[in-house]
Amino acid sequence: MKEKERAKEILKQLEAAYPQAMCELHYDTPFHLLVAVILSAQCTDKRVNEVTKKLFTVYDTPQDFASADIFKLQELIFSCGFYRNKSQSIISASRDIVDKFGGQVPHTFDELLTLRGVGRKTANVVMAVAFGGNNIAVDTHVFRTSHRLGFSGGKTPDKVEADLCALLEPTMYGKAHHLLIFHGRYCCKSQRPACNECPVSSFCTTSPVKEEHE
Repeated sequence: MKEKERAKEILKQLEAAYPQAMCELHYDTPFHLLVAVILSAQCTDKRVNEVTKKLFTVYDTPQDFASADIFKLQELIFSCGFYRNKSQSIISASRDIVDKFGGQVPHTFDELLTLRGVGRKTANVVMAVAFGGNNIAVDTHVFRTSHRLGFSGGKTPDKVEADLCALLEPTMYGKAHHLLIFHGRYCCKSQRPACNECPVSSFCTTSPVKEEHE
């Protein structure tokens, strides 16, 4: 089976296994999503949703966050971890949105990358989820599952992203992102992956259980 056909079949089986695969971050606006994605770095979506439920009642718009007291913001997002860096990223990105884009989250990937505190993963998620773009973000789950399923051997998220973009049809980027996240989050976990329950175990190119214990 050719690589692209193999990848298409894997995604087909993952889609059957995870029909509910979608962004699990709660948001009302593209800006809320951007803030939530920044907070989600090395933090669970569940925790982020708990934090933003209160956070967005205190600060709502880019203008609110641009003028926010950084210490109060840090207190509100403390439980998400890395609260100092994340608070600075959120405030800096908010100020750029206000100063450079009239208070509106930019609608292109390149413009999103000009926002301080916004990297490729955040920009890709906002583009794919909020604006329906053909973008694929590489987080820890996508990185791990892409390696185990033989989609990429890249040693950096950027390389894995490039490999996935070359392997998959552009119209599948967003869907693939969510399917790989769900697979990594609920089955192909970093520690103790549920290999016996894996819907695509026949395609796995590694032996995670053995590797994790060597």
